Amino acid sequence: MRDTIRQRGTARMVLVPVVFIGWAAIAVATAAVITVALSTIVPLLVLAAGFETIFALHMNVERIGRYLQVFHDSDGGWEQVAMAFGKRFPASGPDPLFAQLFVFGVSINFLPAALGGEVLEVAIIAAIHLGVVYRIRMAKSVAAKGRAEDLQRFEQLRAE
Repeated sequence: MRDTIRQRGTARMVLVPVVFIGWAAIAVATAAVITVALSTIVPLLVLAAGFETIFALHMNVERIGRYLQVFHDSDGGWEQVAMAFGKRFPASGPDPLFAQLFVFGVSINFLPAALGGEVLEVAIIAAIHLGVVYRIRMAKSVAAKGRAEDLQRFEQLRAE
């Protein structure tokens, strides 16, 4: 299971640049072919799907870590220390979801629509982009609470 944590952690680090390279390529391609503001929707889907993948990998790694902590690490091993460190020094490391990077990407993705297009079209596209930003912010909130909630759930399961 610890190998799974390592592999998924590495997968996230590799996946982020791949997502952004794919997003940039699709943004350029759609802008060259489709000259309306709606062309920003396709690259936005790439960013949203990439973020959801990063989020799923992160949540699954955290869940495996809490499982190991409760069922296989009662002697104060690394899972216990990692949990204690996270509680004592919150927000002391890099963002495992790359949320700021994705929000920045969504903002840049909106620029072509903001610079051209009819008012109604731009308003609809802005709402869609803001929906993705909202999802990123909500996922970050869920991830922040997830570690403690999973720990509590696994402790309940162990007690049963």
